Amino acid sequence: MWKNHIGPKFGERLIKSVSVAEINDYLVFLYYVEARAYLYVEGFLKMFYLIYGQAYSRGYISIDLYNKMCVNQSTKIRMPKMKVDEDMDIVAFSQEELHLLDAYFVGTNAETAYMLGRYCGLRINEAYGLKWGNVNFEENYILIDRQMRYENGIISLVQPKTRNAIRKVVMCDKLKEYLLGVYQNLQIAKHMMEQQRRQNQTYIIDVDGKRISSLELVNCLPNGNIQTINSMKYHAKNIKSQLGINFRFHYLRHTFGTMLASMNTPIILLCAQMGHSKIETTKKYYISKSKLNTSELLQNLNQI
Repeated sequence: MWKNHIGPKFGERLIKSVSVAEINDYLVFLYYVEARAYLYVEGFLKMFYLIYGQAYSRGYISIDLYNKMCVNQSTKIRMPKMKVDEDMDIVAFSQEELHLLDAYFVGTNAETAYMLGRYCGLRINEAYGLKWGNVNFEENYILIDRQMRYENGIISLVQPKTRNAIRKVVMCDKLKEYLLGVYQNLQIAKHMMEQQRRQNQTYIIDVDGKRISSLELVNCLPNGNIQTINSMKYHAKNIKSQLGINFRFHYLRHTFGTMLASMNTPIILLCAQMGHSKIETTKKYYISKSKLNTSELLQNLNQI
């Protein structure tokens, strides 16, 4: 969290020079602009409280400043106002909704990202930060060891948010077949659209600080145009208006986890596939599964 987010934003500043308003604005940016989950942003709030608590305990700041930033109700750093439609529970798409979404995304610029969310449960930043070099067709897995960060118009690849998020995700046959098709089409495009690809490519900073071409990313169009996490916003609005479905990319992850839980996948395997840092998070999918099966339970009870 410090290395990928707070450090680049505030790391060069003296802690005394950072105002409550600046931190509150940053939390608002994460929640409303980058559309981060409420609980995810709450983790940043706790980190700021921890930083100021440590600074006070070491004598770097006064008790007055600590109270102002972390204690006093009228002045302290606080969370942005929660969106009225914020979901704190697992939200999974129904089979009918999935069929509609499958049909919608075919041929769009977001189809590849959709497939990664649908069949791997990747987070949106993981999907858009995936490089072809991390797709192993022979051993049938995807290595997740970086994610895309898009801030102030600057695109970069950074480490995943937790150690457990670095993982090998097993590919199902359908996703493997799809990605193979995309890869093969790219080999053709390299020859037929070589100049256009070179002209449209974008250079971004990788996790090791080196510049790489956007052509290395899985979510790069055949003509060389890079796709980012913002590419999904248009489709979310379109899906709402056309299909009446409240679409969020993260719901694909919820759906993926819920479906595997409903198939009685061992919780340890699902936890590893999802990249959860706590198994308690994975357990929520099994609870969600039990809610989805209420109609089946009722049907069985009525046969007693």
